[in-house]
Amino acid sequence: MKMQGNTILVTGGNSGIGHALAVALHEAGNHVIIAGRRADALKDIVAAHPGMASYVLDVADPAAITAFATTVVREHPNLNVLINNAGIMKPEMLNNEPVDVSAAEETIAVNLLGPIRLTAALLPHLRKQAASTIINVTSGLAFVPLAITPTYSATKAALHSYTQSLRFQLRETSVRVLELAPPQVATELMAGQSMNPNSMPLADFVSESMALLAAGNDEILVERVKVLRNAEATGTHDKIFNFINNPH
Repeated sequence: MKMQGNTILVTGGNSGIGHALAVALHEAGNHVIIAGRRADALKDIVAAHPGMASYVLDVADPAAITAFATTVVREHPNLNVLINNAGIMKPEMLNNEPVDVSAAEETIAVNLLGPIRLTAALLPHLRKQAASTIINVTSGLAFVPLAITPTYSATKAALHSYTQSLRFQLRETSVRVLELAPPQVATELMAGQSMNPNSMPLADFVSESMALLAAGNDEILVERVKVLRNAEATGTHDKIFNFINNPH
């Protein structure tokens, strides 16, 4: 992917990895559009980075996605990069009786149906561009799940699979499909995660990811996530699963 001169939409661009990526891409010379649920946070980011644009969007709402896609294409006809980054991560206690599936349903709506619906809504426009890119943000937990967040891990595994199929189906079009799979990064995706000494510093993650984006690989994998991504291939899946789910 070229690293400047794009018009880039980042969902979940008001916090965490999405915010940091949006700022880095803006500073690299792109027109960046951020979308998220919190209007106040979006407004503050745009004010701090003149030239950015923002929209309030709940990716769990199918009607909102349809309306948003129409608006963003009309107002930003040069849109050529979609980064499906919005996501939530919630613990689930499957031993409780009765099992509460509300967190699972919300996670599926945001993490899986959200990017599928938004991709479908914007794909006709993206296919008309001379060169466009879809980047789906998954997780190292797509490959080795964290048992306390079963649906989060499952949605990221599903999005990884969807991304592979999307890439194959679009292989003869102008649309490139990439996957960005972060390790545990110092954000507040989960409460306290930003203070966890095992979390990769956000600035380091973004810097390494930007360099990998410029390199042109289909999968953007910082070094720290490769132990998870390659666990099955290296025969270490069970060992790593037990390690991350039974921390010492």
